Amino acid sequence: MFKVNFNQHRCCDGVSRRHALRVGATGLLGGISLPQVLQLEASAAGQTHPKAKACIFIMLEGGPSHIDMWDLKPNAPSEIRGPFRPISTKVPGTQIGNILPHCSKITDKFTIMRSHSHRDNAHQTGRHWVLTGYPPSFADGQAKGMPFNELYPSLGSIVSRELGQGGAVPPYVEMPNPLGPGGPGFFGAQHAPFTIETDPVQPDFQVRDLNLPDDIGDRRFQLRRKLLAGAERLGTQEDQTGRARTMSSYYEKALELVTSPAAKKAFRIQDESEKIRERYGLTSIGQCALLGRRLVEAGCRFVGIDHGSWDTHVDNFTSHEKALVPPTDQAFSALINDLDDRGMLDETLVVMMGEMGRTPKINADAGRDHWSQCQTVIFAGGGVKRGAVIGASDRTASFPTTTPYGIQDLLRTIFHLMGINADKTHHTPLGRPVPIVNGGAVIEELLA
Repeated sequence: MFKVNFNQHRCCDGVSRRHALRVGATGLLGGISLPQVLQLEASAAGQTHPKAKACIFIMLEGGPSHIDMWDLKPNAPSEIRGPFRPISTKVPGTQIGNILPHCSKITDKFTIMRSHSHRDNAHQTGRHWVLTGYPPSFADGQAKGMPFNELYPSLGSIVSRELGQGGAVPPYVEMPNPLGPGGPGFFGAQHAPFTIETDPVQPDFQVRDLNLPDDIGDRRFQLRRKLLAGAERLGTQEDQTGRARTMSSYYEKALELVTSPAAKKAFRIQDESEKIRERYGLTSIGQCALLGRRLVEAGCRFVGIDHGSWDTHVDNFTSHEKALVPPTDQAFSALINDLDDRGMLDETLVVMMGEMGRTPKINADAGRDHWSQCQTVIFAGGGVKRGAVIGASDRTASFPTTTPYGIQDLLRTIFHLMGINADKTHHTPLGRPVPIVNGGAVIEELLA
């Protein structure tokens, strides 16, 4: 049966991960909120032949333990190495933790980067750094309620703005919670993610935004649509700037989404066979990964999957072994195999990481604390090498011993693979120029 959803947990900062960016069908028909998500005209791409048409970004929120999963140190002192042991994998010479048996069988299909490093050891501010490439203008735990124009646009919003809509579904979807603070930033609400508020692991899962309220039938819906059209015509007569005419196109796209059979079909995870659903795992991350694959098939450009909480200050090993790693191991391996079997992996970039790693030294509560100076990032598909290990860390997995790759390098590489010019500059409402990525370099050894 369906397993416990861990997505309601809070991190040590006390901030719930379900926040902001709520879009509903009643808002569409009454307050007109969904159209703001759908200003989807693409800017010119920086490359003519991108490798990846879409990205599935899995955020292991709270910070997974790299030293217990991907970068074990069996010869380190007992207060460092923990109880898990390295096991051999499909790739000769590559070892990962024994708590990742599914992933060990497909290491020839993804790449492990063990030398990612940055300087922010907090949750919200760390996620903001990772998702935007810019330092936040708020203290950790204070992002909720901040206006968009005080934040930088996140990875998904940039992909949405630069690549535009690729099918019947929105270009940027998050589930079952927002990935973190940032969102559309100064790009505005028209580039905000379409956030699925319900978890696809639930037996009665449905996307509320794609269904009319029970008290609004087809005739009433059509009457409201005519009323809206009349209001738009009236507004256009008074609006010499053409803003009303421009927004009208967004309203139409929103209405097309709500009434589109193709969009509804993409979100209907219940159409998948029980065998496929069980292969991914009847867990939150498993069903989110499966729905992510369906959305990419339907033309979604960026799917953000938030899974947690990996903030294991207490009882790190039991949490990883029993609750956190098994569903993640199953979901990730099923996703990669499924994409590969369908011929989609080479055009779909998959990235899995947290905002930080965990401390090499085990604390007094059998936990590991925050550690951003060294962590592991997993890449697959979309122009990435298969079966490689990039970078290395020292004997305690504390710091990279090879070139340390930072957040700007990571983001620049993702944009490079998706055909987005990372040097392109956008302007804030006050006219300040902000490049998509400020600094960094493409991680060449990661590319196929």
